[in-house]
Amino acid sequence: MRYLTGTLLAAAGVVALAAPVIAQGSAASAPAPAAGAPADAPPLIARDKLFGNPSRTAGRISPDGRWLSWIAPRDGVLNIWVAPASDPQAARALTNEKARPIRSYNWSPDARQILFVNDKGGDENFLLYGVDVATGRQTTLTPFEKTRAMIVGTSNRIKDRVLVGLNNRDPRYHDVHSLDLKTGKLTLVQQNDGYAGFVADNDLKLRIAAKPDAEGGVDYHRMTDGKIEAEPFARIGLDDALTTSPVGFSADGRTLYWIDSRGRDTAALLAQDVATGRTRPLAQDARADIGGVLVDPRTFAVQAYRADYLKPEWKPLDRAIGADLRFLEQRLGAPPIVTSQTDDNSRWTVAVDPVVRPSETWLFDRRGRKLTQLFVSRPELAGAPLVPMHGVEIRTRDGLTLPSYLTLPAGADANRDGRADRPAPLVLLVHGGPQARDQYGYNGSHQWLANRGYAVMSVNYRGSTGFGKRFISAGNREWAGKMHDDLIDAVDWAVRQGVTTPDKVAIMGGSYGGYATLVGLTFTPDKFRCGVSIVGPSNLFTLIQSIPAYWEAGKRQLYARVGDPATAEGRALLEARSPLGRADRITKPLLIGQGANDPRVKQAESDQIVDAMKAKGIPVTYVLFPDEGHGFARPVNNIAFNAVAENFLQSCLGGRAEPIGGAVKASTAQVLHGAEFAPGLREALASK
Repeated sequence: MRYLTGTLLAAAGVVALAAPVIAQGSAASAPAPAAGAPADAPPLIARDKLFGNPSRTAGRISPDGRWLSWIAPRDGVLNIWVAPASDPQAARALTNEKARPIRSYNWSPDARQILFVNDKGGDENFLLYGVDVATGRQTTLTPFEKTRAMIVGTSNRIKDRVLVGLNNRDPRYHDVHSLDLKTGKLTLVQQNDGYAGFVADNDLKLRIAAKPDAEGGVDYHRMTDGKIEAEPFARIGLDDALTTSPVGFSADGRTLYWIDSRGRDTAALLAQDVATGRTRPLAQDARADIGGVLVDPRTFAVQAYRADYLKPEWKPLDRAIGADLRFLEQRLGAPPIVTSQTDDNSRWTVAVDPVVRPSETWLFDRRGRKLTQLFVSRPELAGAPLVPMHGVEIRTRDGLTLPSYLTLPAGADANRDGRADRPAPLVLLVHGGPQARDQYGYNGSHQWLANRGYAVMSVNYRGSTGFGKRFISAGNREWAGKMHDDLIDAVDWAVRQGVTTPDKVAIMGGSYGGYATLVGLTFTPDKFRCGVSIVGPSNLFTLIQSIPAYWEAGKRQLYARVGDPATAEGRALLEARSPLGRADRITKPLLIGQGANDPRVKQAESDQIVDAMKAKGIPVTYVLFPDEGHGFARPVNNIAFNAVAENFLQSCLGGRAEPIGGAVKASTAQVLHGAEFAPGLREALASK
């Protein structure tokens, strides 16, 4: 899908731990049956099929319509492939990454190059690379050390240049450069002295600068010929800061589009006349923020928008686009996701997610209403016993409604209506961020755990994004407070609904979800049988002290939402809400996974709580990956950790598990402590 041009460099200074990087899946041999499996249990789905490399993903069509592209394995590592649009079978690998998988890419405006970013070992210093489609020649377009590059602006008129943000001068801020795609020359356009980001127009001129204020809000300043006006034309307070921002100009520069919650709760889509300043609403939904738009690649006019409450709902603003979307949904059996468009908007690539079948990508010729299937992302999952995901609403003790997602194992929901026929052990799977959200759709972790015999619940607790500003602000300074109460209320709901029993609940998650796991075992230890924490912070004070330099613009907002280490009150709050200080209260089994190069939640966060538990003689298993960052991007590492995790969960919840086998041996996993506390791990390490 093509979004509005000129998005902000750092989302107006927003920072979040975010969900950890988790790689997703390829083919493998069938696993051995689990011992003691119920007679009606479906076959185990091999971990490799769920978490290995996809066969193909991220299908795109080039702006000129001549080429198709996708990400697929080359020698076991995800790389970019291209093929003539007239002959998709004549595909060839364009890149040759040997270690880190390529996870996203874009076509250059002139369709001569593929542009992608990649880091080293998960350090998140993403450099920008360009690969010539005709010759296969790869160029490092931002050849700098310890630099995080990002594309700031592209144009449908200026084909040979893009705007790029670089923090090589000052690691806190991204200066804007013009990048000549033919020569690779970088020319400074705007030095950044304290701004969160910039919005460019279709002429690649910077028109808006976003500057954080002292209270965690954002001021927006007009720009003309590189000069930033002293007085902002819009001031956005803390409550609106995550739900209000300009997202781009129309192609003629006369209209500025906003996602905007000012004067309302959920974020609406607005169009502002640049000359008069008048705004008019284009779309809004009382239940959820506008979460995405489909725009005309010629004019950048919004043609459809998405509101995502329990399920995504696309609504057209253009009659012809509405007819196309209805046609696609009828033919494909699920809401379409437009992943790319040609410049003339005549052809799209469209993905569809049936949830209980592998996702598919299609080429759609709008003029002839012709659909051609390009690929199935995970053909090895065709016929696998995948189960539905169900959206549910859960009321909290203080009256909030939590949009959440429940997946039940096949044996506990024979008619697949989302109502449990009998209780099953429950894994509470907590999303990261916390300024993020869980969504409806195929979820490898949900399918994996449900296949092992567990009910799986993901909860959009207060502080999650997507459900309006009041829902976000209800989480301010409530880490380990009301945000955790929401998770407990969800567990209690599941018990009342017969989904599970109080003595069969585990908590698991990455990033903030890893923190929530540590909170669960330290603040409410009687609620959970065990926990799995992936890159989870244990000490909020050291977490905030060690944030990446490029989070500088969003630091005040982070303090406002978590706690300010510069004040006595803030320090007391950070200390009180840190699991580290309560490590001696852990009485249940704990498994920790960490990437050594994580720039957001540094290794010290896991080291600290493991050391505290070791000092008290409390069992804990600690797995470190030296070539990973904020989560596990390399499939062999992700599979290895999940192999340990499912055998760990089996020991405390009684579900099923595929033996660890050679999964750990194939990875870079280092078990720094407690191999004896995770079933099968010592034997796996011996073979390694």
